[in-house]
Amino acid sequence: MLPLPEGISLQAVNGVSLLRFNSLTDGTGARAWFTTRRGGVSVPPYATLNVGFHVQDDPEAVRENRSRVWSALGVSGEQVVGAEQVHGKKVRLVAGQDAGCGADDAAGAIPGTDALVTQQAGLVLTAYYADCVPILLLDPTSQSGGVVHAGWKGTALKAPAEAVREMQSAYGLEPQTCRAVIGPSIGRCCYEVDDRVLVPMEEAFGSGLKDLAEGTTPGHARLDLWKANRTSLLEAGLRPENILVSGLCTACHTDWFFSHRAEHGRTGRMMAVLTL
Repeated sequence: MLPLPEGISLQAVNGVSLLRFNSLTDGTGARAWFTTRRGGVSVPPYATLNVGFHVQDDPEAVRENRSRVWSALGVSGEQVVGAEQVHGKKVRLVAGQDAGCGADDAAGAIPGTDALVTQQAGLVLTAYYADCVPILLLDPTSQSGGVVHAGWKGTALKAPAEAVREMQSAYGLEPQTCRAVIGPSIGRCCYEVDDRVLVPMEEAFGSGLKDLAEGTTPGHARLDLWKANRTSLLEAGLRPENILVSGLCTACHTDWFFSHRAEHGRTGRMMAVLTL
């Protein structure tokens, strides 16, 4: 069984296994989830609930998997918004006219974007992962929320902090009341990197890198993407008690999650979902 922290629960709806981020949404009327790899129709190496169109899986299987997710969550694909995700920090403010973008194919996704934010009730913001870090944001004061995709490049670019700043400017977000969840992703335990990653991370975090990376061999270290993104959120003004780190490593739990690294690049994608 998954070692779930307080504030996250595992639910099965019509055979689809989902994580619900209760601590993010309690008392707000919003809902936030993260899919697992259980409950779909895809065959290996995408077995079974792959929701990514860009991984060479059968597109019809992906559509069926997404349909099962929509049904389990009680939403319609017509409400869904998805982005292309290019490992950057671009933030897109989305509203009603964006509904349906990227719901049924990759071509319709909002291009060149790694964070979606909104104040629009009823929209279903989505982002897709297999080791990269999902960050979900919710500010009860401004009634705004967002999803952020942060691989190591997005982490070095401090993509979650960029999303917070955009939400401050556009919606009047209050960092002191904003909540965040850092969802399942590759943990420090399984993420050894070299200078190609460590140099940009040092440029971003300076001397703070010593707290984020544990040296292994010369020019290599185990990198803590969870702590790095938490640091970005703290720098953006969030309170420590309002940031929940799931602590769930996708590479350690390939029975529940897809992992690009643990499965040597041939695997599916999970989905982070937020609706106000």
